[in-house]
Amino acid sequence: MRGWLREAAGGLPRQFWFLWTGTLINRLGSFAVIYLAIYLTQEQHFTQSQAGLVLGAYGVGGGIGTMTGGVLTDRWGRRPTMLTAQFGTAALMLALGFAEGFWQLMAGAWLLGLFAEGVRPAFQAMMVDVLPDKDRIRAYSLNYWAVNLGFAGAAILAGFAAQLDYLLLFVVDAGTTLITALISLIFLAETRPARTAARRARGGPGLGTVFRDRVFLIFLGLNFVVVLVIMQHISALPIAMSADGLSPATFGWVIAANGIMIVAGQLFVPKLIDGHNRSRVLALATVIMGVGFGLTAFAGTPAFYVLTVVIWTLGEMLQSPSNSALVAELSPSLLRGRYQGVNSLSWSAGSALAPVVGGFVQQHAGDTVLWLSCAVIGVLVAAGQILSGPARERRAAELRLCEHRPTSPAPAGLSPAATETPHAEDVTPPQAVRVAADG
Repeated sequence: MRGWLREAAGGLPRQFWFLWTGTLINRLGSFAVIYLAIYLTQEQHFTQSQAGLVLGAYGVGGGIGTMTGGVLTDRWGRRPTMLTAQFGTAALMLALGFAEGFWQLMAGAWLLGLFAEGVRPAFQAMMVDVLPDKDRIRAYSLNYWAVNLGFAGAAILAGFAAQLDYLLLFVVDAGTTLITALISLIFLAETRPARTAARRARGGPGLGTVFRDRVFLIFLGLNFVVVLVIMQHISALPIAMSADGLSPATFGWVIAANGIMIVAGQLFVPKLIDGHNRSRVLALATVIMGVGFGLTAFAGTPAFYVLTVVIWTLGEMLQSPSNSALVAELSPSLLRGRYQGVNSLSWSAGSALAPVVGGFVQQHAGDTVLWLSCAVIGVLVAAGQILSGPARERRAAELRLCEHRPTSPAPAGLSPAATETPHAEDVTPPQAVRVAADG
Protein backbone atom coordinates (compact mmCIF):
# COMPACT_ATOMS: atom_id res chain seq x y z
CA MET A 1 0.00 0.00 0.00
CA ARG A 2 2.84 2.43 0.82
CA GLY A 3 4.44 1.67 -2.54
CA TRP A 4 1.16 2.26 -4.37
CA LEU A 5 0.62 5.57 -2.56
CA ARG A 6 4.13 6.73 -3.48
CA GLU A 7 3.47 5.78 -7.09
CA ALA A 8 0.09 7.54 -7.13
CA ALA A 9 0.94 10.71 -5.21
CA GLY A 10 4.64 10.89 -4.42
CA GLY A 11 7.05 13.45 -5.80
CA LEU A 12 4.51 16.05 -6.91
CA PRO A 13 5.41 19.72 -6.33
CA ARG A 14 4.22 21.64 -3.26
CA GLN A 15 2.24 24.16 -5.29
CA PHE A 16 0.20 21.36 -6.84
CA TRP A 17 -0.95 20.28 -3.37
CA PHE A 18 -2.14 23.81 -2.56
CA LEU A 19 -4.15 23.77 -5.78
CA TRP A 20 -5.44 20.32 -4.87
CA THR A 21 -6.49 21.43 -1.37
CA GLY A 22 -8.31 24.46 -2.73
CA THR A 23 -10.15 22.24 -5.20
CA LEU A 24 -11.26 19.84 -2.46
CA ILE A 25 -12.55 22.59 -0.14
CA ASN A 26 -14.34 24.41 -2.94
CA ARG A 27 -16.05 21.24 -4.16
CA LEU A 28 -17.17 20.23 -0.67
CA GLY A 29 -19.30 23.36 -0.67
CA SER A 30 -20.43 23.29 -4.29
CA PHE A 31 -24.08 23.05 -3.36
CA ALA A 32 -25.85 25.65 -5.45
CA VAL A 33 -25.18 24.53 -9.03
CA ILE A 34 -25.96 20.87 -8.18
CA TYR A 35 -29.42 21.79 -6.89
CA LEU A 36 -30.11 24.86 -9.02
CA ALA A 37 -32.56 23.03 -11.34
CA ILE A 38 -34.58 21.73 -8.37
CA TYR A 39 -34.41 25.14 -6.64
CA LEU A 40 -35.76 26.89 -9.73
CA THR A 41 -38.60 24.44 -10.42
CA GLN A 42 -39.70 23.70 -6.85
CA GLU A 43 -38.85 26.81 -4.83
CA GLN A 44 -39.18 29.47 -7.54
CA HIS A 45 -41.91 27.54 -9.45
CA PHE A 46 -40.27 27.99 -12.85
CA THR A 47 -41.22 25.80 -15.81
CA GLN A 48 -38.67 23.33 -17.15
CA SER A 49 -37.91 25.66 -20.07
CA GLN A 50 -37.45 28.67 -17.75
CA ALA A 51 -35.13 26.67 -15.52
CA GLY A 52 -33.19 25.62 -18.60
CA LEU A 53 -32.81 29.26 -19.67
CA VAL A 54 -31.45 30.30 -16.27
CA LEU A 55 -28.98 27.41 -16.26
CA GLY A 56 -28.13 28.33 -19.83
CA ALA A 57 -27.42 31.91 -18.76
CA TYR A 58 -24.84 30.54 -16.35
CA GLY A 59 -23.25 28.71 -19.25
CA VAL A 60 -23.24 31.80 -21.49
CA GLY A 61 -21.58 33.84 -18.75
CA GLY A 62 -19.14 30.98 -18.27
CA GLY A 63 -18.24 31.04 -21.96
CA ILE A 64 -17.37 34.72 -21.82
CA GLY A 65 -15.59 34.20 -18.52
CA THR A 66 -13.36 31.42 -19.80
CA MET A 67 -12.28 33.44 -22.84
CA THR A 68 -11.60 36.54 -20.75
CA GLY A 69 -9.88 34.47 -18.09
CA GLY A 70 -7.71 32.77 -20.70
CA VAL A 71 -6.43 36.05 -22.13
CA LEU A 72 -5.88 37.55 -18.66
CA THR A 73 -4.04 34.41 -17.57
CA ASP A 74 -1.41 34.95 -20.28
CA ARG A 75 -1.26 38.75 -20.05
CA TRP A 76 -1.98 39.56 -16.41
CA GLY A 77 -0.85 36.33 -14.76
CA ARG A 78 -2.27 33.14 -13.28
CA ARG A 79 -2.50 34.30 -9.67
CA PRO A 80 -4.23 37.70 -10.09
CA THR A 81 -6.75 36.17 -12.50
CA MET A 82 -7.56 33.39 -10.02
CA LEU A 83 -7.93 35.78 -7.09
CA THR A 84 -10.24 38.15 -8.97
CA ALA A 85 -12.44 35.30 -10.17
CA GLN A 86 -12.59 33.53 -6.80
CA PHE A 87 -13.45 36.56 -4.67
CA GLY A 88 -16.00 37.66 -7.28
CA THR A 89 -17.60 34.21 -7.31
CA ALA A 90 -18.01 34.20 -3.53
CA ALA A 91 -19.83 37.56 -3.59
CA LEU A 92 -22.04 36.65 -6.56
CA MET A 93 -22.98 33.24 -5.14
CA LEU A 94 -24.37 34.94 -2.06
CA ALA A 95 -26.19 37.54 -4.18
CA LEU A 96 -27.83 34.80 -6.28
CA GLY A 97 -29.27 33.24 -3.12
CA PHE A 98 -31.19 36.45 -2.43
CA ALA A 99 -32.28 37.05 -6.04
CA GLU A 100 -35.99 36.75 -6.84
CA GLY A 101 -37.87 36.60 -10.11
CA PHE A 102 -36.88 35.28 -13.52
CA TRP A 103 -34.82 38.25 -14.71
CA GLN A 104 -32.89 38.72 -11.46
CA LEU A 105 -32.00 35.04 -11.44
CA MET A 106 -31.06 35.15 -15.14
CA ALA A 107 -28.73 38.12 -14.54
CA GLY A 108 -27.31 36.62 -11.35
CA ALA A 109 -26.63 33.27 -13.02
CA TRP A 110 -24.93 35.01 -15.97
CA LEU A 111 -22.62 37.02 -13.70
CA LEU A 112 -21.88 34.00 -11.54
CA GLY A 113 -20.92 31.99 -14.61
CA LEU A 114 -18.66 34.82 -15.77
CA PHE A 115 -16.57 34.76 -12.57
CA ALA A 116 -16.89 31.08 -11.57
CA GLU A 117 -15.74 29.80 -14.96
CA GLY A 118 -13.20 32.59 -15.41
CA VAL A 119 -10.94 30.93 -12.86
CA ARG A 120 -10.59 27.72 -14.89
CA PRO A 121 -7.95 28.81 -17.46
CA ALA A 122 -5.72 30.28 -14.74
CA PHE A 123 -6.06 27.20 -12.55
CA GLN A 124 -5.42 24.79 -15.41
CA ALA A 125 -2.48 26.82 -16.76
CA MET A 126 -0.89 26.91 -13.31
CA MET A 127 -1.32 23.13 -13.04
CA VAL A 128 0.46 22.63 -16.36
CA ASP A 129 3.19 25.12 -15.35
CA VAL A 130 4.13 23.28 -12.16
CA LEU A 131 3.83 19.68 -13.42
CA PRO A 132 6.42 17.89 -15.58
CA ASP A 133 5.05 15.92 -18.53
CA LYS A 134 5.60 12.53 -16.90
CA ASP A 135 3.46 13.41 -13.85
CA ARG A 136 0.45 14.95 -15.56
CA ILE A 137 -1.78 11.90 -15.95
CA ARG A 138 -1.51 10.92 -12.28
CA ALA A 139 -1.73 14.56 -11.10
CA TYR A 140 -4.90 15.11 -13.12
CA SER A 141 -6.29 11.87 -11.69
CA LEU A 142 -5.51 13.11 -8.17
CA ASN A 143 -7.16 16.45 -8.84
CA TYR A 144 -10.19 14.76 -10.38
CA TRP A 145 -10.30 12.51 -7.33
CA ALA A 146 -10.44 15.61 -5.10
CA VAL A 147 -13.16 17.16 -7.26
CA ASN A 148 -15.34 14.10 -6.86
CA LEU A 149 -14.58 13.51 -3.19
CA GLY A 150 -15.90 17.01 -2.62
CA PHE A 151 -18.77 16.47 -5.06
CA ALA A 152 -19.91 13.28 -3.29
CA GLY A 153 -19.97 15.03 0.07
CA ALA A 154 -21.63 18.13 -1.37
CA ALA A 155 -24.40 16.16 -3.09
CA ILE A 156 -25.37 14.42 0.17
CA LEU A 157 -25.04 17.44 2.44
CA ALA A 158 -26.84 19.72 0.01
CA GLY A 159 -29.85 17.38 -0.04
CA PHE A 160 -30.31 17.89 3.71
CA ALA A 161 -29.57 21.63 3.45
CA ALA A 162 -32.22 22.01 0.75
CA GLN A 163 -34.81 20.42 3.05
CA LEU A 164 -34.00 23.00 5.74
CA ASP A 165 -33.61 26.17 3.66
CA TYR A 166 -32.48 26.60 0.06
CA LEU A 167 -30.59 29.77 1.07
CA LEU A 168 -28.11 27.54 2.94
CA LEU A 169 -26.99 26.13 -0.41
CA PHE A 170 -25.79 29.54 -1.56
CA VAL A 171 -24.33 30.63 1.79
CA VAL A 172 -22.18 27.50 2.21
CA ASP A 173 -21.08 27.61 -1.43
CA ALA A 174 -20.00 31.25 -1.05
CA GLY A 175 -18.11 30.44 2.17
CA THR A 176 -16.07 27.58 0.71
CA THR A 177 -15.25 29.65 -2.37
CA LEU A 178 -13.96 32.38 -0.06
CA ILE A 179 -11.74 29.88 1.79
CA THR A 180 -10.33 28.70 -1.56
CA ALA A 181 -9.60 32.31 -2.52
CA LEU A 182 -7.71 32.84 0.74
CA ILE A 183 -5.60 29.72 0.06
CA SER A 184 -4.72 31.16 -3.34
CA LEU A 185 -3.89 34.54 -1.80
CA ILE A 186 -1.63 33.17 0.94
CA PHE A 187 0.04 30.08 -0.52
CA LEU A 188 0.12 30.27 -4.33
CA ALA A 189 2.97 31.92 -6.23
CA GLU A 190 2.82 33.22 -9.79
CA THR A 191 3.92 30.63 -12.38
CA ARG A 192 3.55 32.45 -15.68
CA PRO A 193 6.70 32.01 -17.80
CA ALA A 194 8.80 35.20 -17.75
CA ARG A 195 8.90 37.26 -20.93
CA THR A 196 11.55 39.83 -21.74
CA ALA A 197 10.74 43.38 -22.75
CA ALA A 198 11.92 42.62 -26.28
CA ARG A 199 9.46 39.77 -26.61
CA ARG A 200 6.61 41.93 -25.31
CA ALA A 201 7.56 44.74 -27.68
CA ARG A 202 7.46 42.64 -30.82
CA GLY A 203 4.23 40.92 -29.80
CA GLY A 204 3.42 37.33 -30.56
CA PRO A 205 0.68 34.89 -31.47
CA GLY A 206 -2.70 35.63 -29.91
CA LEU A 207 -6.15 34.13 -29.55
CA GLY A 208 -6.58 33.83 -33.31
CA THR A 209 -3.79 31.24 -33.37
CA VAL A 210 -5.90 28.94 -31.20
CA PHE A 211 -8.88 29.23 -33.52
CA ARG A 212 -6.70 28.41 -36.53
CA ASP A 213 -5.44 25.22 -34.89
CA ARG A 214 -7.75 22.76 -36.63
CA VAL A 215 -6.51 19.66 -34.81
CA PHE A 216 -7.18 21.28 -31.44
CA LEU A 217 -10.60 22.58 -32.53
CA ILE A 218 -11.71 19.16 -33.78
CA PHE A 219 -10.73 17.71 -30.40
CA LEU A 220 -12.70 20.42 -28.59
CA GLY A 221 -15.69 19.89 -30.88
CA LEU A 222 -15.85 16.27 -29.80
CA ASN A 223 -15.51 17.32 -26.15
CA PHE A 224 -18.32 19.84 -26.62
CA VAL A 225 -20.73 17.13 -27.76
CA VAL A 226 -19.73 14.95 -24.79
CA VAL A 227 -20.48 17.86 -22.46
CA LEU A 228 -23.98 18.14 -23.96
CA VAL A 229 -24.56 14.58 -22.80
CA ILE A 230 -22.84 14.55 -19.43
CA MET A 231 -24.34 17.84 -18.21
CA GLN A 232 -27.81 16.29 -18.37
CA HIS A 233 -27.06 14.85 -14.92
CA ILE A 234 -27.28 18.39 -13.54
CA SER A 235 -30.30 19.64 -15.48
CA ALA A 236 -32.47 16.82 -16.87
CA LEU A 237 -31.75 14.05 -14.36
CA PRO A 238 -33.09 15.82 -11.23
CA ILE A 239 -36.22 16.85 -13.13
CA ALA A 240 -36.77 13.27 -14.36
CA MET A 241 -36.35 11.91 -10.85
CA SER A 242 -38.74 14.50 -9.44
CA ALA A 243 -41.32 13.46 -12.06
CA ASP A 244 -40.97 9.89 -10.75
CA GLY A 245 -41.88 11.13 -7.28
CA LEU A 246 -38.36 11.00 -5.83
CA SER A 247 -37.22 13.65 -3.33
CA PRO A 248 -34.26 16.05 -3.61
CA ALA A 249 -32.50 14.04 -0.87
CA THR A 250 -32.89 10.88 -2.98
CA PHE A 251 -31.37 12.66 -5.97
CA GLY A 252 -28.47 13.65 -3.71
CA TRP A 253 -27.79 10.05 -2.72
CA VAL A 254 -28.13 8.81 -6.30
CA ILE A 255 -25.77 11.39 -7.80
CA ALA A 256 -23.36 10.88 -4.90
CA ALA A 257 -22.67 7.44 -6.39
CA ASN A 258 -20.75 9.27 -9.11
CA GLY A 259 -18.39 10.88 -6.62
CA ILE A 260 -18.09 7.79 -4.43
CA MET A 261 -17.05 5.62 -7.37
CA ILE A 262 -14.44 8.13 -8.51
CA VAL A 263 -13.08 8.51 -4.99
CA ALA A 264 -12.82 4.72 -4.65
CA GLY A 265 -11.30 3.98 -8.04
CA GLN A 266 -9.88 7.03 -9.83
CA LEU A 267 -6.34 6.64 -8.47
CA PHE A 268 -6.13 3.21 -10.13
CA VAL A 269 -7.01 4.60 -13.57
CA PRO A 270 -3.50 5.85 -14.58
CA LYS A 271 -2.04 2.34 -14.23
CA LEU A 272 -5.08 0.84 -15.96
CA ILE A 273 -4.77 3.00 -19.09
CA ASP A 274 -0.96 3.22 -19.14
CA GLY A 275 0.42 2.01 -22.47
CA HIS A 276 -2.95 2.01 -24.24
CA ASN A 277 -3.79 4.14 -27.26
CA ARG A 278 -5.35 7.35 -25.91
CA SER A 279 -7.82 7.72 -28.77
CA ARG A 280 -9.17 4.23 -28.16
CA VAL A 281 -9.40 4.91 -24.43
CA LEU A 282 -11.39 8.09 -25.13
CA ALA A 283 -13.62 6.25 -27.62
CA LEU A 284 -14.36 3.43 -25.15
CA ALA A 285 -15.06 5.97 -22.41
CA THR A 286 -17.55 7.82 -24.60
CA VAL A 287 -19.42 4.64 -25.52
CA ILE A 288 -19.71 3.66 -21.85
CA MET A 289 -21.04 7.12 -20.95
CA GLY A 290 -23.58 6.92 -23.77
CA VAL A 291 -24.81 3.52 -22.58
CA GLY A 292 -25.19 4.78 -19.02
CA PHE A 293 -27.22 7.83 -19.98
CA GLY A 294 -29.23 5.80 -22.52
CA LEU A 295 -30.34 3.34 -19.83
CA THR A 296 -31.82 6.25 -17.86
CA ALA A 297 -34.75 6.05 -20.29
CA PHE A 298 -35.83 2.86 -18.51
CA ALA A 299 -35.17 3.99 -14.90
CA GLY A 300 -37.92 4.66 -12.41
CA THR A 301 -36.59 3.56 -9.03
CA PRO A 302 -33.63 4.83 -6.99
CA ALA A 303 -31.76 1.54 -7.52
CA PHE A 304 -32.08 1.72 -11.31
CA TYR A 305 -31.01 5.37 -11.33
CA VAL A 306 -27.95 4.44 -9.28
CA LEU A 307 -27.11 1.71 -11.83
CA THR A 308 -27.17 4.24 -14.68
CA VAL A 309 -24.94 6.62 -12.73
CA VAL A 310 -22.47 3.80 -12.03
CA ILE A 311 -22.20 2.96 -15.73
CA TRP A 312 -21.65 6.47 -17.07
CA THR A 313 -19.27 7.21 -14.20
CA LEU A 314 -17.00 4.36 -15.39
CA GLY A 315 -16.73 6.12 -18.74
CA GLU A 316 -16.11 9.46 -17.08
CA MET A 317 -13.28 7.98 -14.99
CA LEU A 318 -11.51 6.75 -18.14
CA GLN A 319 -12.12 9.93 -20.09
CA SER A 320 -11.09 12.70 -17.71
CA PRO A 321 -7.32 12.21 -17.13
CA SER A 322 -6.53 11.40 -20.77
CA ASN A 323 -8.57 14.34 -21.95
CA SER A 324 -6.87 16.81 -19.57
CA ALA A 325 -3.38 15.55 -20.38
CA LEU A 326 -4.04 15.88 -24.12
CA VAL A 327 -5.21 19.48 -23.73
CA ALA A 328 -2.01 20.22 -21.77
CA GLU A 329 0.17 18.61 -24.45
CA LEU A 330 -1.55 20.58 -27.22
CA SER A 331 -1.07 23.95 -25.41
CA PRO A 332 2.18 25.91 -26.09
CA SER A 333 3.43 27.78 -23.04
CA LEU A 334 3.01 31.32 -24.40
CA LEU A 335 -0.63 30.59 -25.27
CA ARG A 336 -1.35 28.22 -22.39
CA GLY A 337 -4.00 30.42 -20.83
CA ARG A 338 -5.70 31.02 -24.16
CA TYR A 339 -5.71 27.33 -25.08
CA GLN A 340 -7.07 26.43 -21.66
CA GLY A 341 -9.64 29.20 -22.00
CA VAL A 342 -10.88 27.88 -25.34
CA ASN A 343 -10.94 24.39 -23.85
CA SER A 344 -13.05 25.68 -20.97
CA LEU A 345 -15.25 27.43 -23.53
CA SER A 346 -16.23 24.03 -24.93
CA TRP A 347 -17.39 23.09 -21.43
CA SER A 348 -19.15 26.40 -20.86
CA ALA A 349 -20.85 26.30 -24.26
CA GLY A 350 -21.94 22.75 -23.60
CA SER A 351 -23.14 23.74 -20.13
CA ALA A 352 -25.11 26.60 -21.65
CA LEU A 353 -26.79 24.53 -24.35
CA ALA A 354 -27.25 21.26 -22.44
CA PRO A 355 -30.04 22.45 -20.10
CA VAL A 356 -31.74 24.46 -22.87
CA VAL A 357 -31.71 21.57 -25.36
CA GLY A 358 -32.32 18.95 -22.69
CA GLY A 359 -35.19 20.90 -21.12
CA PHE A 360 -36.82 21.45 -24.52
CA VAL A 361 -36.53 17.79 -25.55
CA GLN A 362 -37.64 16.63 -22.12
CA GLN A 363 -40.72 18.86 -22.17
CA HIS A 364 -41.81 18.30 -25.78
CA ALA A 365 -40.53 14.81 -26.73
CA GLY A 366 -40.20 13.11 -23.37
CA ASP A 367 -37.48 11.50 -21.27
CA THR A 368 -37.14 8.42 -23.47
CA VAL A 369 -36.14 10.41 -26.57
CA LEU A 370 -33.71 12.53 -24.55
CA TRP A 371 -31.83 9.62 -22.96
CA LEU A 372 -31.70 7.40 -26.06
CA SER A 373 -30.35 10.37 -28.03
CA CYS A 374 -27.51 10.55 -25.50
CA ALA A 375 -26.63 6.93 -26.30
CA VAL A 376 -26.51 7.61 -30.05
CA ILE A 377 -24.32 10.67 -29.51
CA GLY A 378 -21.89 8.60 -27.45
CA VAL A 379 -21.34 6.15 -30.32
CA LEU A 380 -20.86 8.93 -32.89
CA VAL A 381 -18.30 10.77 -30.73
CA ALA A 382 -16.39 7.52 -30.18
CA ALA A 383 -16.01 7.14 -33.95
CA GLY A 384 -14.78 10.72 -34.15
CA GLN A 385 -12.13 10.06 -31.50
CA ILE A 386 -10.76 7.08 -33.42
CA LEU A 387 -10.62 8.96 -36.74
CA SER A 388 -9.02 12.15 -35.36
CA GLY A 389 -6.57 10.48 -32.95
CA PRO A 390 -3.51 10.07 -35.23
CA ALA A 391 -3.43 13.77 -36.18
CA ARG A 392 -3.67 14.74 -32.49
CA GLU A 393 -0.73 12.56 -31.51
CA ARG A 394 1.41 13.95 -34.35
CA ARG A 395 0.53 17.49 -33.27
CA ALA A 396 1.46 16.76 -29.62
CA ALA A 397 4.78 15.19 -30.67
CA GLU A 398 5.68 18.21 -32.83
CA LEU A 399 4.95 20.62 -30.00
CA ARG A 400 7.02 18.59 -27.52
CA LEU A 401 9.92 18.72 -29.96
CA CYS A 402 9.62 22.52 -30.31
CA GLU A 403 9.31 23.26 -26.61
CA HIS A 404 12.05 20.92 -25.40
CA ARG A 405 14.62 21.66 -28.10
CA PRO A 406 17.94 22.45 -26.38
CA THR A 407 19.78 25.71 -26.86
CA SER A 408 22.62 25.42 -29.40
CA PRO A 409 26.13 26.54 -28.35
CA ALA A 410 27.17 29.85 -29.92
CA PRO A 411 29.88 29.66 -32.60
CA ALA A 412 33.01 31.76 -32.11
CA GLY A 413 32.41 35.44 -32.69
CA LEU A 414 28.64 35.30 -32.11
CA SER A 415 26.75 36.11 -28.94
CA PRO A 416 24.61 33.39 -27.38
CA ALA A 417 21.48 35.39 -28.18
CA ALA A 418 22.27 35.20 -31.89
CA THR A 419 21.92 31.41 -31.96
CA GLU A 420 19.42 30.90 -29.16
CA THR A 421 16.71 28.39 -29.92
CA PRO A 422 13.33 30.14 -29.68
CA HIS A 423 12.00 30.19 -26.14
CA ALA A 424 9.16 27.72 -25.60
CA GLU A 425 6.68 30.52 -25.12
CA ASP A 426 7.64 32.07 -28.48
CA VAL A 427 6.91 28.91 -30.42
CA THR A 428 3.70 29.03 -32.45
CA PRO A 429 2.03 25.59 -32.63
CA PRO A 430 3.32 23.70 -35.70
CA GLN A 431 -0.20 22.87 -36.85
CA ALA A 432 -1.23 26.51 -36.51
CA VAL A 433 1.74 27.55 -38.63
CA ARG A 434 0.63 25.23 -41.41
CA VAL A 435 -2.95 26.46 -41.17
CA ALA A 436 -1.83 30.09 -41.40
CA ALA A 437 0.37 29.26 -44.41
CA ASP A 438 -2.52 27.48 -46.13
CA GLY A 439 -4.72 30.54 -45.57
